[in-house]
Amino acid sequence: MPGATMRAVRVHDFGGPENLVLEEIPRPEPGPGEVLVENYAVGVLPVEWKIRQGLFKNYMPVKLPYLPGSAIAGIVAGVGPGVSDFEVGQAVFGRANKGAYAEYATALAENLAPKPEAVGFDEAATISGSATPAWVALFDNGRLEAGQRVLIHAAAGGVGLFAVQFARLKGATVLATAGPDNLAFVRSLGVEQVVDYTAGPFEEKIGPVDLVIDSVGGDTLDRSFQLVRPGGTLVSLLSPPDQARAAALGIRATDNRVEQPYPSRRLLGTIAELMAEGKVQTHIGPVFPLAQAAQAHALSQRGHGRGRIILHLAG
Repeated sequence: MPGATMRAVRVHDFGGPENLVLEEIPRPEPGPGEVLVENYAVGVLPVEWKIRQGLFKNYMPVKLPYLPGSAIAGIVAGVGPGVSDFEVGQAVFGRANKGAYAEYATALAENLAPKPEAVGFDEAATISGSATPAWVALFDNGRLEAGQRVLIHAAAGGVGLFAVQFARLKGATVLATAGPDNLAFVRSLGVEQVVDYTAGPFEEKIGPVDLVIDSVGGDTLDRSFQLVRPGGTLVSLLSPPDQARAAALGIRATDNRVEQPYPSRRLLGTIAELMAEGKVQTHIGPVFPLAQAAQAHALSQRGHGRGRIILHLAG
């Protein structure tokens, strides 16, 4: 509706969580190939506080003011020209293309999927940005096969908990790292071994593996190289791994590169169906209203959480 407005949280200057400002802005109109979604739930991803802090501004530039967020679930409120596979009133989830911390967001139709009735809106908002990178890391970049051993760092986090479950469904043996408060939770996901990363070097407690999935980076990434068997693979969801070191060890090392469209409707639908069938479960962390996005970011920035923080708007 031309002239309509919505509540949204935007960033006008890089800095702390207090720079997330709740304001009234024009409601977007869906363009060609786009869908307008009334957001019921929005996932809060760790990368979003890093962008807000200005840590990525040199290689992931954003124009201020900007609208954070991408992982959404809600109801179709409008469709743009050329969109025939979604209709107003339909429950959907996926990835917004121009920000998501708002009552409404636009998304490319190819980055949305119908939400199964058995999956709630909060749960659906954990798929894009959490389940999807876990799937790509394991199967597209990690080439995981049944019977292999895989180490998953930060296994209680939004990406890690999905990676554990996907790997187990594939028939892999799963080892994991987690903080002391999350050890029991990670064990409940069915891992063979979980190591408290605060209780000494994890690399001294875990034997060789075929694949490492790292969403921590830094020292954790560096220490993971030595755990990969010759011919194995290390996948980093953060910084690109050292190729010279990988070559010297006879292993593959890659970032978590994706193919477009990402996330595809097929991938979103596959994961949602696994959730609807009870084969994979998500974990909803703390839930905040839109007006408390700053508190959500502050919590995300502290790290060591379990599951995915959600901004709950409706539903």
